[in-house]
Amino acid sequence: MIEQPHKHSCQLPNNPITYPSAVIACSLTLAKLPSLPLLLGVSVCHHRLLSAGKSYSHVLAWGRKPSAGYAHKIAKQKNLPVLYIEDGFLRSVEPGKQAMPLSLVADNLGIYYDANGPSSLEVLIKADYQAGQIQRAQALISLWRSARVSKYNFARDYPRPLPKPYVLVADQANGDLSIQYGQANAQSFQTMLDAALAEYPNCNVLLKVHPDVVLGAKSGHFDVEALAKNPRIKVCSDAVHPVSLIEQAEAVYCVTSQMGFEALLWGKPVRTFGMPFYAGWGLTHDHLPRPERRHPVALEPLVYAALIAYPHYMDPETLESCTVERLIEWLGLQRRMRGRFPAILEASGFSLYKKPFVRRFFQGSTLYFDRKPAHRAADSASIVWGNKPAPAEVLASARAIIRLEDGFIRSVGLGADLIAPQSLAMDSQGMYYDARHVSGLEYLLQNTCYNEALLERAKLLRTRLVTEGLSKYNVGSGTWYRTQAGRWASGTLILVPGQVESDASVIFGTQGIATNLALLQAVRAANPNAYLIYKPHPDVVAGLRQPGSGEADVRLFCDRILVDIDMAHLLEQVDEVHTLTSLTGFEALLRGKKVVCYGLPFYAGWGLTEDKLPLPRRSRKLSLDELVAAALILYPTYISRTTRKFTTPERVLDELLLRREQTAVRLPWWRVLLRYYLKLEARVMRFFNG
Repeated sequence: MIEQPHKHSCQLPNNPITYPSAVIACSLTLAKLPSLPLLLGVSVCHHRLLSAGKSYSHVLAWGRKPSAGYAHKIAKQKNLPVLYIEDGFLRSVEPGKQAMPLSLVADNLGIYYDANGPSSLEVLIKADYQAGQIQRAQALISLWRSARVSKYNFARDYPRPLPKPYVLVADQANGDLSIQYGQANAQSFQTMLDAALAEYPNCNVLLKVHPDVVLGAKSGHFDVEALAKNPRIKVCSDAVHPVSLIEQAEAVYCVTSQMGFEALLWGKPVRTFGMPFYAGWGLTHDHLPRPERRHPVALEPLVYAALIAYPHYMDPETLESCTVERLIEWLGLQRRMRGRFPAILEASGFSLYKKPFVRRFFQGSTLYFDRKPAHRAADSASIVWGNKPAPAEVLASARAIIRLEDGFIRSVGLGADLIAPQSLAMDSQGMYYDARHVSGLEYLLQNTCYNEALLERAKLLRTRLVTEGLSKYNVGSGTWYRTQAGRWASGTLILVPGQVESDASVIFGTQGIATNLALLQAVRAANPNAYLIYKPHPDVVAGLRQPGSGEADVRLFCDRILVDIDMAHLLEQVDEVHTLTSLTGFEALLRGKKVVCYGLPFYAGWGLTEDKLPLPRRSRKLSLDELVAAALILYPTYISRTTRKFTTPERVLDELLLRREQTAVRLPWWRVLLRYYLKLEARVMRFFNG
């Protein structure tokens, strides 16, 4: 039986330590580290700000840094033990000060990289693990590989062909404490390089420079220019993710670098020239003799100890304790999403309001706005909003055009109110609302092979959307019940959602009937005895967009006009939705309602709707959960309000619910002023456009 993931226990085998409720930090930097109390589950107080009468059980020291000496001094004064902390082996997306650590190790014996004495990690490696724990370690190795994570996860994969066959040699930053305390020195690096050249005479040697050296923060141990004279040595001085370098190497050479541990996870032969925490256990070929404390173990106990039992992990979205598996899944998502697009992107025609959130959706790439053609990166991809025509110079030079539009689970509040979206459709084939061409969404719907896990996930997502009453914008505070239809309550109630007639979804998704008034007339003609409810578009109601042609006459063809009503609530009261291309039709399908389409929205043509217009190229019959899987899971990109990083639709639902609870019923004063400005702007534009 595989052991199930659980929250990290503070009880170390053979080395009992229960972390206290309060600890002392000797530096302001450590005391103010926001993730520290969350990771360790303790309150942290600077030693100059201690509360009288409060008990403190440990003094924190950051590994073997010089500042740890001061921590020892304070600990002696207070007659308290020292608790050593360090970054975990799976730290964050960005390196160092750019991001708080998402994992920490805490050790009351020593610290893992000090081979001169014991550490709690050594105790854990030698522990007697049960079969379920061994199986969990094996599953963790597979997860690590499939997610392609490393300690830091900001860099892109190596972009050029690798000099195969090769052995990988890992340089480290000068002054790295793991070198000194790992029984090595600067000469160890030259010894390592010489050994790599001699032991693999038929291989190239790929020397990987440390990320801190690449970023200019520190220096390395090699003269790169001198190494270039040896044709067998290839220097990788780019900021690249190490996974692809490890994966394709014949062997990995390290002094004390964590890259050696990661190479073990990838099943590579590892040669060490210091004594890192993973050496001396019979898993590596070591240049130095192992400490007597260490004896041969299998890989699984090392992995369980180093990645499960020793560190503490924090979920970056909930800011709560989590398992290593959860953090790997989150970091793996960041890596996949960050690597989808070219490293350099050019964007054209975006407003000041849109630029910040567009950058968030393209994190992992360098994005430039409105650069002159001469300054544009050669063969780059270009970003435009919706179906706007790309400038001629963009069309001439761009490798691809990526078009953006709001996703289907967007926000609490309207886009026209300048509420930033939490999801975007990012499509290099076409826009989902333009029925003239195949879009990325239509391609997914037509061609995806759906597995059971994805369909179950789609079912749960659909059920939750309906249960929680969520929709695209999540606006409207009023309620309306079908009993208010009077004698028609027992008949057929049809909702006709109004649309902004100048929107691209109407322009490019309709033929013939293309206005709200014409739609209502057609629905009334086809359903003379039904009770028709018309709901104007929220942007039109707010005065932020222009009413449709003849929209003032819609009351002649409907029985009720509802304005400030929550759409999710209203859909529960009606039997059918008749629409041009509104997303309300999709939301009605989620709730099991009959939907009649007079245009060609993305959800029409798959056997789930009654369609007035044919679209022969949509030839596949889909289930509702297949539609949901493509439209809400596979197609959009989601961003968390908590982390400002990529997330899942499920997490966005959590945040939207919280946001909806926190949002005031009345608009704040600054948004009222903004609405007045936007209304004035819309009127000026209508005046100049005739």
